[in-house]
This record gives sequence, C-alpha cells and structure tokens, in this order.
Amino acid sequence: MGSDPKTPGPAGPSYQDLLAADSRRVPDVLASESRADLGSEPIPAERYTSEAFFALEAQRLWPRVWQMACREEDIPEVGDFHVYDIVGRSFLIVRTASDRIQAYYNSCLHRGRRLATEDGHADRLRCGFHGWTWNLDGSLQSMPCRWDFPQLRDQDLELPQARVETWGGFVFLNEDEQAPPLAEYLGVLPEHFARWRLEDCVKIAHVAKVIRANWKIAQEAFMESYHVIATHPQILPVFADASAQYDVYGEHVNRNLGAFAATSPHLGEGRVAPQDVVTGMLTMWGRESTTARLEGAKGARAVLGDLNRRTFSRAFGIDHDAVSDAELLDAIVYNVFPNFAPWGGFAPNIVYRWRPLERRVDACVMEVMLLKRHPPDLPRPRPARVHWLRDDEPWSAASELPILGPVIDQDMDNMPHVHEGLLASQSGLVHLGKYQEVRIRHFHRTLEKYLGLSGGDSRVARRG
Repeated sequence: MGSDPKTPGPAGPSYQDLLAADSRRVPDVLASESRADLGSEPIPAERYTSEAFFALEAQRLWPRVWQMACREEDIPEVGDFHVYDIVGRSFLIVRTASDRIQAYYNSCLHRGRRLATEDGHADRLRCGFHGWTWNLDGSLQSMPCRWDFPQLRDQDLELPQARVETWGGFVFLNEDEQAPPLAEYLGVLPEHFARWRLEDCVKIAHVAKVIRANWKIAQEAFMESYHVIATHPQILPVFADASAQYDVYGEHVNRNLGAFAATSPHLGEGRVAPQDVVTGMLTMWGRESTTARLEGAKGARAVLGDLNRRTFSRAFGIDHDAVSDAELLDAIVYNVFPNFAPWGGFAPNIVYRWRPLERRVDACVMEVMLLKRHPPDLPRPRPARVHWLRDDEPWSAASELPILGPVIDQDMDNMPHVHEGLLASQSGLVHLGKYQEVRIRHFHRTLEKYLGLSGGDSRVARRG
C-alpha cells in the first residue's frame, strides 16, 4: 500500500509541521508517513448487525489471528494462569516455567467441563467434575478409575494447545498452525516501539465494561480523530484533531498521530492564546496547581514537554532529557488487527482491547489499561486487577482513569445509537472519509481477506 499524492491530507498545519517545531530531535518512526489510498467504496451496514456475518467472523477470523490475551506480569509465577475467552472459545494461559508460557484449550478431555472459570494459581490443572488432573506441562497426571478407560492412552490425553508468543510484555495466542510468526504478523510494530519498551512497564490500571454495540463499532470509535469536533468539543483548544496523521503498514498495523498542546484548526488560527493552551492542558491533566508559563520563544508544546520531562524523570528514575515533546504529549495510537491498540510514547501508555461479548453480535467488552514505566532498581509490583464496571456505572467512576474516564463516557454515548441506527439504515451503507477514516477502511480490507470476501461484499454475510 504505497503513498498516493491524490490522497487528501490534514486541514491546517500537518502533524509533521508540528513536529518540525519540537524542542528535541523527533525519532524517525514519528517523522515519517505511510499514506494509503484505499478508495472510497462504502462499507455494508450488515457487517455490524448481521448474525450471519458475526458467525463468519467466529469461524474464519478469530481462530486465525494473533490475539493479545494478557500481560506477562499477569502470570508472573510458575502455576499462575489466566482465562481468556473469545466468541465461545476459552483458553488457559499458564506459566509452566519461569521462561515458558503455554495456552491450553480450557476444556476437560473427559466430558468437556471448563478446567477454570477465573484467573488463579495451581500446581496442577484439575477438572472439578470428575477429578481428571493434568500437570502444568499439559501431560496427564491422574484420573479416577483409570481402568475404566482402556481405549485411551496417556499420550492421547495431553491437553491440546494453541500457539503462544510474546511481544512488549504482552502474551499473544493463535489457534492457526499455518499463521505467520508473531514478529512477522506485527510488521513494523516491534521496530516502532523499540524505543518505548512497553516490556519495562507495569500495568497500573485495567478497567473493563460491557458495551451495547458490535465490537467493530466500539473499536472504530477510537480509530480516528474526526469525531472530536462533535463528541469531544471541550478538548478542541488543546488538541489538533484535523491536523492528525493516519498511516497504514502492511495488512495488520495502522496508526493515528494526534498532537496535544496544539489547537484544533476548526477554531481558527490565533483564536486560543498559547498560555491558555498551557493552562487548558494542565486542567485536563488535573494539575491546575502546577505553574507552567511561556518564556521567550518557547511555545506551549515545548513548555509542557519540559514539564513532563522533569516530572517523568523524577517519577520513573529514567532520564527523559533527550525525549521529544511529541513522545511526552501526543496521542500516538497504533492498532494491531483485529482488536489490540497500544499507545506509543513515554507518557503512561494507554492500551485498548475490544472483544465480542460471548456470541452476541450486539454487545462487546471494551478494556482500557494503563502502563507506567517503573524505576529499574525497584522490585516490580503486582499488576492491577481488572476493575469491571457495572452497566449503570460510567467510565468516570473508575478513579484509576482520571483523565480518560470522562472522555470515554462521551464516546459511549454514541455507540448504542450507532448500532441501533445501522439497524434502521435505509441505504444499508456506511461512508468513510478517504484520509481521516482510512484506518477503518484498512481494517475492513484485512477483515475481508480473512473472511474470504471481495471488497464491499454483503451478500456473503447473508449466505453465512
């Protein structure tokens, strides 16, 4: 997917224009573009609402892709395990040795009972129905009345496994033995994140909630900055939404680069004073008591970059003096197909994940994690446990997401109405911008490949 000079670009100063004024050298991975012209064909609305299309995803998508299942730190000790569920499938992610993690299908080989229903720790994997028991390495340990199963050999009863690989402190699984290795699947991601080293971070927050909308609707709400003007108007003075950059890499990776501490082009040049930008950012961060003022020729991004440089160096025990303003301020949001979105940079890193809720086309689980760098000379703490929000609880009720919670609540106000509106659509079509929504179109191009569809085909969804 090469660049095309005819592809539209951002309004106002581009993200690269803003980087050119950075007070530090910007890394090459940010000071580059990878545009793609993916056409302008509409997306069939059925892809979000059809039970047949959802069934096709369950059959052809989820068993064939690399999925982020958990963080390595979620299972730090031998015998720790994590339950990962996706569209009726269930897996046990088990640390079987200090340097080895395995993923077992979460199903007893006797009568099929789930071996575990929640995360935990054990020195063996035992079925609660009849007591069949496996060693951590998946080999059969014991079974009551072994004499009554003469047709079975122990080697027939080893727990089946999915593939497991790791990157950036995350554990990924894949059921498909023919899928490419994780490093190949991730494309440019390891290179781009080498500087930011998410493997050195600690998970300080993990919040989850059920969303009453298709999983793709929820995910796509976080794949463009185009919605900011209507959904998040309060951040327009401090976020250059229409200046955002959108890049596409191969089949599985894309990104959105959005500048904070810069004013939206929608407000017009000079409408917001630079000192008001600084004050607005401090207010958004909940740091109103902090003093940060413009000095000489320094702009708002340089002043706030200096502030975060000092703050993060003290907090994390790592020198940030050479780190660019962009890496300390901006939304550097990558998506890895199909449902994993880690943020780059050196601020506490946000991570998103979206999954269908069980086998429901009209509901999903959205998760938000925060990763924070940890002083290298201190013991690593246990990671945050998942905080599940009730249906009637807003994201702003999660105190561990002080900045994000209220903003995500604004996004949540759209999602059920998008799903309902697509059901009511007379045209049956979804129209996307060529540039600002190219990441969504890129996602659907790759989805079509996995499902075996031609571009824009909705008839296959009807056939299932």
